Amino acid sequence: MADLHDLTALEQGALIRSGELDPVELTEHYLERAARLPQEYVDGAFAFRDDDGARRRAREVAAVGPVGDGASPLAGVPTAIKDLNLTAGTPTAFGSPVFAGHVPAVSDAVTLAIEEAGLVSLGKTATPEFGSPCYTEPEGRPPAVTPWDTTRMAGGSSGGAAAAVAAGLVPVAHGSDGGGSIRIPAACCGLVGLKPTRGRISGFPMYGDPVGLSTSGTIARSVADAAALLDVLAGRRAGDPSWAPEPSGTFLDAAGREPGRLRIAVFDTPVIADVDVDPAVTAAFEETCALLGSLGHAVEGVPVPIPRDAVGDFETCWAVLTALSTTPLAAEQRALLRPLTRWLGELGEAVPAPSSAWPSAGCAGSRPRRSSRSRPTTRC
Repeated sequence: MADLHDLTALEQGALIRSGELDPVELTEHYLERAARLPQEYVDGAFAFRDDDGARRRAREVAAVGPVGDGASPLAGVPTAIKDLNLTAGTPTAFGSPVFAGHVPAVSDAVTLAIEEAGLVSLGKTATPEFGSPCYTEPEGRPPAVTPWDTTRMAGGSSGGAAAAVAAGLVPVAHGSDGGGSIRIPAACCGLVGLKPTRGRISGFPMYGDPVGLSTSGTIARSVADAAALLDVLAGRRAGDPSWAPEPSGTFLDAAGREPGRLRIAVFDTPVIADVDVDPAVTAAFEETCALLGSLGHAVEGVPVPIPRDAVGDFETCWAVLTALSTTPLAAEQRALLRPLTRWLGELGEAVPAPSSAWPSAGCAGSRPRRSSRSRPTTRC
């Protein structure tokens, strides 16, 4: 029989529903696995491991007994929450020493949805400072690396989540993405990374991203697992500035339907810089296109769909968003920031207000914003 961590999240949930597996037993399996793996690697994936809290939560879920037809198929399954998201009673540092030891008094919509669905969080996954860069190297901690080659990064800013899923530390995990922060780690770690449409997952209670491109999403080893977690996270709450239309069914059901013949647009020209594509990447691209064609889909080459000047707009927005996080900090707090964060914050502070109003621009990931000395807020 396969090890428990080799099963998909949905397979684990099915065993729990049938009574063949207990949430406490499954949680202990993952905690023991984390203890066996090299701690430098595990610490690169997790910003904070809450072993005792996970055990308590697993016992609570187990005490509920068999779940009904309306319950999530992931009830009782372990997961983890990105360190940018508020978790009441659990340390949340936003990847920064500025917020070391910060414990939120409230949970955000993502955390509440995961708890309501009966999943068991093992802790907070690592993220770079304020979720800004596309790599996950928070100050004073090991970097998040891909388990396929630990000399290579796991990407960012959801690098800790992707590293944890790829290494079998959790079967499925939450991430967030504004400019690639789920998709980049998924690519680095060989996973499914899904950034859903705006308004699909609530940003309650902070709504701190004025650009509107940053949203939570899912990271998993299969499309079905990613869809099942999206079913958990999706939904609107009072105060949401926008929301996506209600789906006609579950995302898990949609993932199981035959798609029919698709028209798939492809391009292999770099968007951001004028560089040569590595031959190995070109070969993988062509192999993928051939595979899609052999499956009956129409694969059509298209010009780069993003104008080059959009990169400058994105960079402007990125810097301004960072400035919203760093400007309220006191001088002694700014001294704790990483050089990139300080530089981006200063760059953003120099942007005139009209120039920062780019409704089409994006940001690199969710970032916290200080509304006062004692209460950080987060834009996820």
